[in-house]
Amino acid sequence: MSDSQNDATNQQWGGRFSEATDAFVQRFTASVQFDQRMYKQDIQGSIAHATMLAEAGVLSEDERDAIIQGLKTVQGDIEAGRFDWSIPLEDVHMNIESALTKAIGITGKKLHTGRSRNDQVATDIRLWLRDEIDLISTEMNRLQDGLIKLAASEADTIMPGFTHLQTAQPVTFGHHLLAWNEMLERDFGRLQDCRKRLNQSPLGAAALAGTSYAIQRDMTASLLGFSKPTENSLDSVSDRDFAIEFCAFASLLLTHMSRMSEELVLWTSAQFNFIDLPDRFCTGSSIMPQKKNPDVPELVRGKTGRVNGHLISLLTLMKSQPLAYNKDNQEDKEPLFDAVDTVKDCLRAFADMVPAIEAKSEVMLEAAKRGFSTATDLADYLVCKGVPFRDAHEIVGKSVAYGLENDKDLSEMSLSELQQFSDQISDDVFEVLTLEGSVAARNHIGGTAPNQVREAAKRALALLAERT
Repeated sequence: MSDSQNDATNQQWGGRFSEATDAFVQRFTASVQFDQRMYKQDIQGSIAHATMLAEAGVLSEDERDAIIQGLKTVQGDIEAGRFDWSIPLEDVHMNIESALTKAIGITGKKLHTGRSRNDQVATDIRLWLRDEIDLISTEMNRLQDGLIKLAASEADTIMPGFTHLQTAQPVTFGHHLLAWNEMLERDFGRLQDCRKRLNQSPLGAAALAGTSYAIQRDMTASLLGFSKPTENSLDSVSDRDFAIEFCAFASLLLTHMSRMSEELVLWTSAQFNFIDLPDRFCTGSSIMPQKKNPDVPELVRGKTGRVNGHLISLLTLMKSQPLAYNKDNQEDKEPLFDAVDTVKDCLRAFADMVPAIEAKSEVMLEAAKRGFSTATDLADYLVCKGVPFRDAHEIVGKSVAYGLENDKDLSEMSLSELQQFSDQISDDVFEVLTLEGSVAARNHIGGTAPNQVREAAKRALALLAERT
């Protein structure tokens, strides 16, 4: 990073100033250290702007061509590592414009006609986030594809379902995994909604009031792939709703992934031992040689806090700002950039890891046999025999108490033992007291019956195929 520019003032805006900016203030107010990652979008926006200025008669065709070629040269220098980023030039925009002017001369100074850094940065960050959303969408599709296929393959694997982390009713592992997919599907919809709303072009709003030049905002919007120009110049330069909305999506996504992570951590413990994660997603202990730590889900669970914090940062940043642009908005980028980076890393880790989960079906089955998980099935059985539900509930409660005293699950009791609680119980009761019978009985859309799980997985994969 170069501080080599020693002019009394910044040449991009310094005409009104009589003394140089304090060196500390230069560093304090500069954003080029982190916003240089938007160089492609800045150049993309400038090429569209120059193209439009030529169409509007503000630039000649030769000037337009020189600017476009110069911008492409600057981009090549950046990507080849030959570009010298300057803190005194403050940000990515001024750095690129200064390099352009050095490369092509006075024509480079004409590029900024009809625009401001205010609408320029608003355009760049929308373009950048739109690109990132597309990358994130691809990773979400990859995660969901692996998750759904794993669910389909585990449609018959029985495990205990929990409420309050206590055994409640038997479910299938595939059904549980598809519950995760429902969370992700909602997250994907929120992400696409965010993309749709941000995909409007603020370019041409200038500083806050628009410009007196005969610009063609529809043209630049089209060139940049936006659906349309924004409607109000004041809002255009000061709006950061799209960044907040993305971080809200990110917070919900990471909250869901944190819930998944918590279950993965529990399930890999010796106390549960439901699943195994491949060694490549785990680490060991420096002192305890037996340890295999589920670091990937633990880190995803931990990173949820920082992403939630970025959402709060942006909400707090915007809550008291008067229209239009304020320097406060420079603080939007670091939380947004880190939220994007964190989401991409977490999704990549999960998309790689989830399909490699190995279910320990026998352990799950044995766990489902504990905790009287078919108690509700017995109550439903009695209701079908004509017993009022509240009476059936009491009968089953007494049966469970008996089982606790005698260390017997309901399915392990004899017919005579069960009949001491109700004479409505007959031989067919054992069809509903088996775990297989219990899950098979939930044979409706959204139920845990294996055939329903397989059909749900097919529908989920078909939906995924429509968007990929």
